[in-house]
Amino acid sequence: MSLALIGGPVILAVVAGSVFAADVRAQHRPQKNQAAPAQPDSADRKPDPNCTLLVPDNPLTARGLATPYRLVATDPAQGPCHEANPDQSAFVEAAILTPNGKLTVYNPLVIDKGTRPAAPTARPSVPRGSTVGIWFGFNSAELTLRPSGRRDGPARGQCVNGLPGSVFGQFAYCNAAAFFRAANAQIAKGHLRIPALGRAKDGLPCPTTRDFSVVDQDGSDNVVTHYLADAHGRIAQNNAASRAALKKAARLTNRGDRYHRHNGRARSATTRAPKDLANGSDNLLLTQFMDPALGCKPFTAPDQSGDGRATSALALDELSAAAHQKAPIALVPRNDPMTLVDGRGSIAKTNAYRTGVDMPAVGAGADGDGAAFCTTLFRDPAGIQRVFKDKALFEKAPSPDPAMAPNLFGFLAARANQTFTNLGCDHLLGAADPVVLTANADGMVTDAVLTTLGRTPPSAAPTTSASPSTSPSTPSASPSTPPAGKGAGPTTTQATSPTSASASPSPTTQQPQGHLYGSPTPASALASPGRTALDGAPLQPALPYAQRPLRPLE
Repeated sequence: MSLALIGGPVILAVVAGSVFAADVRAQHRPQKNQAAPAQPDSADRKPDPNCTLLVPDNPLTARGLATPYRLVATDPAQGPCHEANPDQSAFVEAAILTPNGKLTVYNPLVIDKGTRPAAPTARPSVPRGSTVGIWFGFNSAELTLRPSGRRDGPARGQCVNGLPGSVFGQFAYCNAAAFFRAANAQIAKGHLRIPALGRAKDGLPCPTTRDFSVVDQDGSDNVVTHYLADAHGRIAQNNAASRAALKKAARLTNRGDRYHRHNGRARSATTRAPKDLANGSDNLLLTQFMDPALGCKPFTAPDQSGDGRATSALALDELSAAAHQKAPIALVPRNDPMTLVDGRGSIAKTNAYRTGVDMPAVGAGADGDGAAFCTTLFRDPAGIQRVFKDKALFEKAPSPDPAMAPNLFGFLAARANQTFTNLGCDHLLGAADPVVLTANADGMVTDAVLTTLGRTPPSAAPTTSASPSTSPSTPSASPSTPPAGKGAGPTTTQATSPTSASASPSPTTQQPQGHLYGSPTPASALASPGRTALDGAPLQPALPYAQRPLRPLE
């Protein structure tokens, strides 16, 4: 797998919503401030999906930003948490706004508790009077923030993890409200300028994180931070100094010591190039995949932790969306899985989430209404229709997950298909999933069609061939069983009707699997028991958010 980190878009070989260093999945055991070589997980044990970050004492200061956050298991009885494990990685992203409107980005480091960074962290510059905001992303189910010492770092940093007893899940933030207030004040004074969106290749304005063609079940979540991991599971910031330090350490290790010497012929496993850890997010999907395909450019700022190169960030994306997104505007709805409390919609938690991404509180009328959100997403021309309109553009773009789809269009279609169920749109609207996928025998989405919302997709037999079809296929009312063997013909899949949503999917039905940007469930779990609900309304049985698988099934 390859990952272009500088001077070009990131191309990810595996998407777990999580990390793309697939061969650094193994866990390790730290000993005396050193992380031991990663050991494979047992085949029958899944990584603990719930982890905790220990927040530095003064997270909003230069010293606090340069101090690594430490990752631990929320419940040690459920197993350890390791930052180098792609299924458990947590990420931190900060934005620094000076009094004169200068905006920069800094990505604080995350390491395992009891270990040291693989390389020293970069020293950030935080001029006097600056306002700092911090956002968090996570590649598993629930991330909790906790103090790291006697001083209460989360309290000092004005951190918000959700409501008492109900965390958001993969998202959290510190001092976001103050940061956005300061940024909006600088915008009003003309000190901070938000660049225009520009015009996309399809003739429409370039999309933002609040565009209905971009959002999924949980929009404006996670960050675009990248870290480096060495073969021992030690973590470093993504910059030239870190890469040089990791390369030197690997070279010295391969040379051996007075007790252990290599013969020079066999390459030591510890000399492998550092692996990239990334947080699969709506923001990363937009700025590094959709924008290039549409001929658009995101709002960027210098990254102090990344050699000053221009980078996008959650805070920048939200400032751009707030300034330029035209109606319809996709604000976080009350059926967003991250805003639920005990499976029910919560205005208080929705507002807490919106505060972290500079969105207004839930208002009157349809604002925040799940059914209205679903309707706009799947019926309005500004929603998923735009993805299908731009099919030719997206088919030429790389897929964030080649194992799920061969191109960006297939990936976005699979994501939309899963979003319909994960938002509970089938129950809220009493309609079948309008996004009908065609998958080959390996579960790869090779095509998709968008049917009229509320209308049963037409019945027709899919075409079979020796290789996946590249032309649109007519959806079938009942998925057929594909021929066995690699490269078998495509199989058309469609969602179950609302009345049968709790039924288990047929074992012969080929369905796309895997965690997508924004945390959709695998398609194989779409018909499993829990949905979402509007405020106070009980949920239908569905897969709980915290239990959603986060990697393609293997």
